[in-house]
Amino acid sequence: MDVHILLLVLSLIILISSPHFSSSLVSNSSLKKGSSLSVEDILVSPSGVFSAGFLRAGDNAYYFSIWFSKPSCTTADDCTIVWMGNRDFPVNGKRSKLWLLETGNLVLIDGGDKSIAWYTNAVSRSAPSEVILYDSGNLVLQNMEGAILWQSFDFPTDTLLPLQNFTKNMQLVSSRSKTNFSSGFYKLFFNNDNLLRLLYDGVQDTSIYWPIPWLVSWAIKGRFAYNSRRFAFLDSSGKFTSSDNFSFLSTEYGETGFQRRLTIDFDGNLRLYSRKENSNSWVVAWQALTRPCEVHGICGANSMCKYDPFSGRKCSCLPGYKVKNSADWSSGCEPEVPEIKNLSCQSIPESRNQVGFIKLTHVEFYGYDYAINPGYTFRMCKQLCLSLCECKGFEYKYVGNGLWNLFSAVNNIRPTTWPTMCYIKMALLNGQRSPSFDGDFYLKVPKNNLFSKKEEVLGFGLNCSSEIVRPIDRIYTKSNQNEKLHLLLRFATILGVVEIIGILLVWRFLNSSFHHQHSNNESTAQGYQTITGFKRFAYSELKKATANVKMEIGRGAGGIVYEGTLSENRVAAIKRLNFAGDRGEAEFLAEVSAIGKLNHKNLIEMWGYCAEKKHRLLVYKYMKHGSLSENLSSKALDWQKRFQIAIGTARALAYLHEECLEWVLHCDVKPENILLDSKYQPKVSDFGLSKLLNREDNNPSFSRMRGTRGYMAPEWVLKLPITSKVDVYSYGIVVLEMVTGKSPTMEEKTGLATWVREKKNGGESWIEEILDPKLVGEYDRDEVEILVTLALQCVEEDKDSRPTMSKVVETLLRNRQH
Repeated sequence: MDVHILLLVLSLIILISSPHFSSSLVSNSSLKKGSSLSVEDILVSPSGVFSAGFLRAGDNAYYFSIWFSKPSCTTADDCTIVWMGNRDFPVNGKRSKLWLLETGNLVLIDGGDKSIAWYTNAVSRSAPSEVILYDSGNLVLQNMEGAILWQSFDFPTDTLLPLQNFTKNMQLVSSRSKTNFSSGFYKLFFNNDNLLRLLYDGVQDTSIYWPIPWLVSWAIKGRFAYNSRRFAFLDSSGKFTSSDNFSFLSTEYGETGFQRRLTIDFDGNLRLYSRKENSNSWVVAWQALTRPCEVHGICGANSMCKYDPFSGRKCSCLPGYKVKNSADWSSGCEPEVPEIKNLSCQSIPESRNQVGFIKLTHVEFYGYDYAINPGYTFRMCKQLCLSLCECKGFEYKYVGNGLWNLFSAVNNIRPTTWPTMCYIKMALLNGQRSPSFDGDFYLKVPKNNLFSKKEEVLGFGLNCSSEIVRPIDRIYTKSNQNEKLHLLLRFATILGVVEIIGILLVWRFLNSSFHHQHSNNESTAQGYQTITGFKRFAYSELKKATANVKMEIGRGAGGIVYEGTLSENRVAAIKRLNFAGDRGEAEFLAEVSAIGKLNHKNLIEMWGYCAEKKHRLLVYKYMKHGSLSENLSSKALDWQKRFQIAIGTARALAYLHEECLEWVLHCDVKPENILLDSKYQPKVSDFGLSKLLNREDNNPSFSRMRGTRGYMAPEWVLKLPITSKVDVYSYGIVVLEMVTGKSPTMEEKTGLATWVREKKNGGESWIEEILDPKLVGEYDRDEVEILVTLALQCVEEDKDSRPTMSKVVETLLRNRQH
């Protein structure tokens, strides 16, 4: 037999018989220290009520979850899930594992790309003993003494179980849809007024919809806002109580033998479910909203919700609008004809008689009012909408004396003799048609629109489904079904190339010095550096280098920086991170190794790190001239140096955003974080620290603001999605500060960018008016104009109007060459 065939047969026998490929189904309720849980394994609570493990919820997409195991189930669609660890980051179906590390963390590793999909971030002086699933549905990480280091009850997803506390910093977040378990738009939480509330937190709009949103807290019946704690609890008998005096009982309150759960569903309603043990069906024992259309955002913008007792809730677009995404009605509707986009207003003479109104009976839109006008006549209300170009329509209703008096008292409005209300709407959101609503909505439309007609529009096509699809955003590629054969073929391939590898190694050794020199020259020309000398330092070594951690040279939000002298008389800047006690060693090492690979000639050179017990330090090359902030107040920086600093800083940020393997946002670009070497070349520092800091959130997205006042982009305050454009904004502010010599906080009334823009538009001498006095007579006028113009583009309010950092670099280099 041919030797290669023999090797293949022997390899196949070894692979099939290998214990690596046998299932290791876990039947007990705990996971011991140093062990792992694979996709095939499960934990079962002592009495078998709950199970924990991996549930499939898509094409090779798995979630680590806890679910009711009686009756038995196999997939996320069949099981009643009560908790998820990686709901927004499903893992691969092969080789993904949940590890209980020796260092104290429970970590979920994705078998596909070996990334960390979820972890507990537990902090303890003593290592954990085991992870236990209790009959309450609580997954607990505890030490040898039984002390709880972490528990799933402290981090609920969309469900609250009996005996589980709901406190100030917790929230229930709905799933995206019935089959998509990622985080949705609806939340149960304690608001700042100490009341338990339901919130719609959409991509662009946010609003509270339960309890009655337009009433102040003290006017909501039964609620009590004046308390010093926020606490809620569902007991085992079916009673829910809250610190704001809100409570309710399940329909079978007090009866035994029931399973119960309080869940915020994907449709935005909060419901208490109950079922007899071993029963297959859940029964709604209580719900927050009896009118499903009162949930905000359910049908999206420019649409209307209508509830039918037989067919359920339905969405439909307003006249002149069409649906954006039929699979997801939360996307709303968009104008069907161009005229809808730019409705003119009565105040423009040529636009008169070009718009009209369609009457929609018993239709209301909550929120986004330009004004609330009590006592207005219908004609007055209509004329006000016509005079406002932004008006999309108006709501007009007779409120009745009783409701009018309540509204007047709550909102401190002086009563009138004509209890009517006029609401001018600037956006058409949260629309619903309800027979109980005693009012009408008048939709503003072009008169030449085919929908424009005198008679009332009593109804129109309800062409949506009450079932929202919203497919999973992240789908994994299916693994090879015959994985053993696949591995066998790879093994054979490796054997086939061993001889070639040997030859290549010899050839590489003989030519190493030539290639080493060539690589260095080429990388330097492109702005990259090879990483050398990156090491792990002992804390005792760094303590000695910094004279017992006393040679402080700076401090910021990330930590304190000390000057130190390492071996071989290398002078270093050593940063002690503020979050030292909160870092698991495995997570810190993974992050710092990624940061250590980020190398560019305009990034500060990192020499190493320390991760010893509670100490977390980063070691950088010391910069002789300190920071840009320190030098701006001196005369050391002439115009040429400042322009070079602008180019070098832009290059570094462009590398972080677009060129390095790890996508990194700096999130705190400011003069203090731009250091200057002996030739005044810029070295951006603290890059990647936002990556480390983000671990505090136990969340892969930014849940807290980053940066420094004056340099922060509007997205942080407005809670918009955070992208690389936040760094572009900060860079623009830094450039304006270099040009003007003014700190952004010095122009608090208007802001530095607004002040420069006004000067630029004010006359021919604007450069002399804004320029740093230390540069007068020693600058290039064309370069100043180019740099300021580019900086003002970088600080646009709309992030999409800002250029990318690579575009900034291209513009600066092109104009400098000219």
